[in-house]
Amino acid sequence: MQPTRTHNIDLERLAIDIKRWGQALGFQQLGIADVELSAAEAHLLNWLAAGRHGEMGYMRRHGTRRSRPAALLPGTIRVISARMDYYPAGAADAHAVLDNGSLGFVARYALGRDYHKLIRKRLEHLAQQITQVIGAHRYRVFSDSAPVLEKALAEKAGLGWVGKHTNLLHREAGSWFFLGEIYTDLPLPVDRPGDNHCGRCRACIDVCPTGAIVAPYELDARLCISYLTIELRGSIPTELRPLIGNRIFGCDDCQLVCPWNRFARPTHEPAFAPRQQLDSSQLLDLFTWTEAEFLERTRGSAIRRIGYAGWLRNIAVALGNAATSDAVIAALHARLHDPLPLIREHVAWALAQHQGGIKEPSPAEEC
Repeated sequence: MQPTRTHNIDLERLAIDIKRWGQALGFQQLGIADVELSAAEAHLLNWLAAGRHGEMGYMRRHGTRRSRPAALLPGTIRVISARMDYYPAGAADAHAVLDNGSLGFVARYALGRDYHKLIRKRLEHLAQQITQVIGAHRYRVFSDSAPVLEKALAEKAGLGWVGKHTNLLHREAGSWFFLGEIYTDLPLPVDRPGDNHCGRCRACIDVCPTGAIVAPYELDARLCISYLTIELRGSIPTELRPLIGNRIFGCDDCQLVCPWNRFARPTHEPAFAPRQQLDSSQLLDLFTWTEAEFLERTRGSAIRRIGYAGWLRNIAVALGNAATSDAVIAALHARLHDPLPLIREHVAWALAQHQGGIKEPSPAEEC
């Protein structure tokens, strides 16, 4: 396929229009990057060689397709990167939930509707607007849906910088946002890459419950609670279970402590509002869900991807870390003979945590 003809197109004007159209579609910022990612590729290959991807075998299988956009969509020479805020204004205070061991903590990004389809749909709409103006062109839209180095591309597109916790940061928006991309063969003018403003701060490194941020800008997924509660399909390593606390889907600690998130703004996107009261649900209530209830209550949610077994596994660990009570012990005993070995193992571990006697509840748990 021949590259899109652009000799009659005002590319500077088009780039300005793309950003304006994108903001009208609900994105807070858009930028444009070239596809030279050699430094990011070297970092990725070293990370893979160290085995820090854990059981995410697809990361190794994709290899350099992730860092070479034209290998994913031939002819790609630019990437339009977009960010959309997601922090839900009406959600229960994250710190209060984490401090109350009787509640289940769900990462703030997963409280509302699954973002993947929403962002891809908006980006597709944006790409169609481009088509209406210039005619047919080669493109493809993504949002955490293919082997894309989205944070490195967003940094190149001027949407911020990759912080020491390996999340993208923006001086005026923190890190509570989703990313999406349009790969294109249009030779659009590129934006200035983002500057790093982490300085000497190491708050994210120090706060990580499991020490997953092993050095500035280096994350070992095998230790990360998001990986352990979402990506890992099997048994959670025994030594890490007590460190997970009451986090049952993901972990936001490194974002909650980041000074730049003082400037973050709550989302105006209704789809990201908390659903099913998962911003502050009782672990004991969640542990009673049947599989049918799990499927119904997580319909359209990112949580569904871990499956019912993963859901119960994570809650069992959280209950093992909770204050001992008759209700907790009874709930665990009720699932001690679950048909799935994965559930039985984690329930047995949780019960063993309560055999040493009654744990003193925290002030929040007494409320």
